[in-house]
Amino acid sequence: MAKYFFNAKSQKGEPYSGTLEAKDESELARTLRQQGYFLISASGQKEKKEKKFELSIPFLGGIPLQEKINLARNLQVMISAGVSLPKALNTLSLQSKSKKLKKVLVEISEEIMKGKNFSDSLSRYPDIFSELFCNMVKVGEESGSLEENLGILSRQMEREYELKSKIKGALMYPAVIILAMVGIGIMMLVVVVPQLAKTFEELETELPLTTKAVIFLGTFLVERWYLAVLILVILVFLVQAVTKMRTGKKTFDKIVLKIPIISPLIRKTNAAYTARTLSSLIASGVSLIRSLEIVANTLGNFYFKEAIAQAQEKVQKGEKLSQALKPYQNLYPASVIQMIEVGEETGETVQILAKLGDFFEEEISRATKNLAAVIEPILMLFIGGVVGFFAVSMVQPMYSMLEGIK
Repeated sequence: MAKYFFNAKSQKGEPYSGTLEAKDESELARTLRQQGYFLISASGQKEKKEKKFELSIPFLGGIPLQEKINLARNLQVMISAGVSLPKALNTLSLQSKSKKLKKVLVEISEEIMKGKNFSDSLSRYPDIFSELFCNMVKVGEESGSLEENLGILSRQMEREYELKSKIKGALMYPAVIILAMVGIGIMMLVVVVPQLAKTFEELETELPLTTKAVIFLGTFLVERWYLAVLILVILVFLVQAVTKMRTGKKTFDKIVLKIPIISPLIRKTNAAYTARTLSSLIASGVSLIRSLEIVANTLGNFYFKEAIAQAQEKVQKGEKLSQALKPYQNLYPASVIQMIEVGEETGETVQILAKLGDFFEEEISRATKNLAAVIEPILMLFIGGVVGFFAVSMVQPMYSMLEGIK
């Protein structure tokens, strides 16, 4: 069975598009005829195979989002100025700072000169150009509005970039504090603890269990530091492997959605991204069913991804989006569903979704500003607890020795 994205028309000439599974186009046409539609065009997608796990190191070999924003923005300007697409891509490849993107743009330019579509050429590089990017370009090519769609795409990516920057900025402070604490802790274990361990050994005093644990860790880091590095690397790859598996990803995302401070931020971020991306796709001419499918494939959280995928199936069967999302009010606030319902009734779904995106982005901005103030006392308590544990573990034997002298 293959999955087909199709365009069809009813007997009255009303357009209808969506996705269906069928053995071939003949079976797809028969299925649509039974529903009262005639097949106009169809593009098949091979069944997605279960992804094999591949070890990868974050931040290496990727194309920065800012590079893609510049590409979409500059390409729009050059096309509007009358520059041919292959020439524009060659020019932009010279301006790009990424060696990988330079090479890819030249290859795409050569493919276009051989007669291949721009969107088809982009889809050959899914690790660089997302499904959102490729589909908005494809619709722009088919409708003759490529310039306009590139403008919508660049604005969408700019919003995404701003959103990510705000969240990263809010998490920077706690990350720096934790790294500093880990660094100081390692230094204490490597420098101070071995000296105290020698003193305790010379005095032949009985040590508490916590003191023995601290001394063992310090000695291990000094004498077997290479094993510590190896264990850390294995743990990183193990976590990466688990989170890439369906069960691991589901469990991890469920835990994240229950963390008091992080959960509201995750919900607002996903709501903002869903609304903004849906608005951009529909405005660029992508059908609602296809837009929902693209959004489902680009969402990071398992539960939000599943909610949109199931909503897409319901919409495909004729249900309204607002009704399809009602079972997921634990993920999407009731206000989102109500606003979408208003948009469906007034015919202004695109504008409503854009306003929802703006609203949640402002909410995220306020939440990230207050995040440092909320996290700071928790961090202080955590650091205090770690320092207290270390101090008690190393000072307790000294008190025991003093009592013995008395």
